Amino acid sequence: MLPYAPFGLVQLGDRVSCMPVRAKLFLGGLVLLGVTVYVAFLGASSSWQYYLTVDECAANVSQIAGRCVRVSGLVAPGSLKVGGDRKRATFVLQGTSSGITTVCDGSVPLPDNLGEGITVVVEGSVAPGGSLCAEKILTRCASKYESQP
Repeated sequence: MLPYAPFGLVQLGDRVSCMPVRAKLFLGGLVLLGVTVYVAFLGASSSWQYYLTVDECAANVSQIAGRCVRVSGLVAPGSLKVGGDRKRATFVLQGTSSGITTVCDGSVPLPDNLGEGITVVVEGSVAPGGSLCAEKILTRCASKYESQP
């Protein structure tokens, strides 16, 4: 056993570590930086694309099933059914060539201006059957709020 650890080496019991303290700190910092960059990449990659259109979503149902998505489309006329508590709703989100049945589970209140024939962005997940389970519905401002020409 050595009475001291020369040249910044650390003595661990009967063994002496061959890696200097600065090298250990550098290696630990490098690992911490790598983990931070990886977590930041995962967080940013989920928001790179703001939303899909209904037609894109319908074409890729098998690839996006179970994933959280944002889908933009028109609430099809005659399809909106709202619960009495204004927390549950079902409607068809219409695109140019296809539609997706959308179900709002009631976890958040529906927007006051939700109606048929308006464009909405629905955040939620796609069920394996192709329906959209909405967690949040975003509507545009009603035309009464737009300025007059």
